[in-house]
Amino acid sequence: MPAVTDDVAAVQGASATSSTMGAGLLFAVGGALSFALSGPIARGLLDTGWNAVAVVLIRMGLAALVLLPFGLRALRADWQVLARTWRTITAYGLLAVAGAQFCYFSAVARMDVGPALLIEYTAPAAVVLWLWLRGGQRPGLVTIAGAMVAAVGLVFVLDLLSGGARVDPIGVLWSLGAMIGAAAFFIMSADTDNGLPPLSLAAGGLLVGALALALLAATGVLPVAYAGASATYAGHEFPWWAPLLALGVVTAATAYVLGIVATRILGSRLASFVALSEVVAAVIFAWVLLGQLPSRMQLLGGVLILAGVVLVKLGEPRPLGPELELDVA
Repeated sequence: MPAVTDDVAAVQGASATSSTMGAGLLFAVGGALSFALSGPIARGLLDTGWNAVAVVLIRMGLAALVLLPFGLRALRADWQVLARTWRTITAYGLLAVAGAQFCYFSAVARMDVGPALLIEYTAPAAVVLWLWLRGGQRPGLVTIAGAMVAAVGLVFVLDLLSGGARVDPIGVLWSLGAMIGAAAFFIMSADTDNGLPPLSLAAGGLLVGALALALLAATGVLPVAYAGASATYAGHEFPWWAPLLALGVVTAATAYVLGIVATRILGSRLASFVALSEVVAAVIFAWVLLGQLPSRMQLLGGVLILAGVVLVKLGEPRPLGPELELDVA
């Protein structure tokens, strides 16, 4: 009888683990899809006269305003958590939010978008290297193979093989800064020991990031340009405030919460590779909303990225931890 009981408990534990991982993958894909919408939606505003700094600033500001009440409520009046983790929140906001955005747009100002984005999306490799050097989590051959397959897929998706890409040394350095910010997002989001609920970390980080970008804009470091014309998506016109609202609520507030929760379930390494699907989704959204039809090479790249993610999962050496209690109330 005890053996049967042990077997039942083992089956139930495996089922709970599988269910938790499934939820983590759903959150990760949802976050990637939300992030992926930001580019095509922002492009519609940029075509009307907005500049990238203004779009990002309002996007982060709106997201902070939306999440702040929920983030405070999730603390359950435990203000000691903020006293212990304000450095973490500040670093998260400066590196994972404001830093990544500022460095990426600075890179794009000096070099083509494709190479800049490819360098930024080497973040999963940086996460694997960090976990290896800091935590001794040496990647296996399957994980390395998955990283290589995903990297080839990114080259195809970004259409870098057609030639003519302009690479600037200073732009490369800015892109590496964006990569560090992206890697910081996954590494810091995976930390469950600080006691910060996902909503609180997202709200605090977005608030710090928005304030940092506002300071840079107010001091003239980042020029800001606005426009009042309607934006066009899929042949339909929308007032300027509609895409801004979508950027703040969907592509920032929702995306950061989903990304943090997913990373705490899956771990920083796997979550960072699943997030590569954002590039594939961005291509699809650009096709639907802006009429930018992806090439066969880009579609092949999307398949390779997904294959790389699967290989990374198969090479994951660490068992999934206990089921995460998603308490955001």
